[in-house]
Amino acid sequence: MGLEWLKPAAFLGSILFALIGVIIFWVSFVIIDKVTPYDLWQEIVEKQNLALAVVVAAMALGICVIVAAAIHG
Repeated sequence: MGLEWLKPAAFLGSILFALIGVIIFWVSFVIIDKVTPYDLWQEIVEKQNLALAVVVAAMALGICVIVAAAIHG
């Protein structure tokens, strides 16, 4: 097993793709928050809506899988 992962280009590429993935996830989550007819934060945190929290968590995981597949190729 070599030390290919220690090369600066591979390391910087990984950091770049991680940042791009996080930014794409954040933007898509903000868009989904704006599209829904109510405030997600208020419903989940203040009103303790567990069902909505599970749906939002599943949605977040789905977005993450799509972004990871797009980055991985």
